[in-house]
Amino acid sequence: MNRVVTVGKKDYPKEHTDTLLDEYIIARFKSRGENFEILIKPDAVEKFRGKRDVDILENMPVDKVFSDAKKGEEVSNDLLNNIFETTDVEKVATTILEKGDVQITTEQRRKRQEQKRKEIINRIVRNSMNPQTGTPHPPARIENALNEAKVHIDPFKPVSLQMDEVVDSIRDLIPLSFKKLEVSIKVRGDLYGKIYGELKSLGTIAKEDWLSDGRWYGIVKIPAGVKDEFFERLNHLTKGQVEIEIKD
Repeated sequence: MNRVVTVGKKDYPKEHTDTLLDEYIIARFKSRGENFEILIKPDAVEKFRGKRDVDILENMPVDKVFSDAKKGEEVSNDLLNNIFETTDVEKVATTILEKGDVQITTEQRRKRQEQKRKEIINRIVRNSMNPQTGTPHPPARIENALNEAKVHIDPFKPVSLQMDEVVDSIRDLIPLSFKKLEVSIKVRGDLYGKIYGELKSLGTIAKEDWLSDGRWYGIVKIPAGVKDEFFERLNHLTKGQVEIEIKD
């Protein structure tokens, strides 16, 4: 059996393949007593499980299927044909990702969970507010609630698919409202182009019109957590020549 892993034009002896696991993980599938493994980037597994388009081969360091990826031991084409009825690596890899499981080191799991935890906290802070005060919750308060509720973060499940479950887990601990704020904006016509990108990136334009005096008028819906940032950016871009008002 081949005992080297080829990445690009470079061959890695089997004892050096562990270095690949700093960036790649092992996806494994077992069938009829045989073991099939591929090396693949963690983000590609997340996209695949989130039903998003992903180029599997582009996210593999080498287009090979292994019986033992750490040792660099490849599976023969005869065995691939026998089990998968194809030697096409992309098709085999797809089956491994669909039916197999992911082998991840403790450190890789910790890093991915921590990354997703920060993303979840940031989304809650930016998109929610305390309905009792009308202000966003500080990140530390959200983090404490996650700890108290013992929320489990899936290292490979997209954040967007975990949000509902996470929010449900902490609602009894802190008051949360995801109602968006409606903000009315009036700005001179020559300044409209300067703020348009910010309006689109931080909120949703619900209504807009041009006033008789040449000014642009709009109603923009924004997450409560970006209110201060929104106001600061518009004032900076217009040098304070903008009228902003939160609607009741």
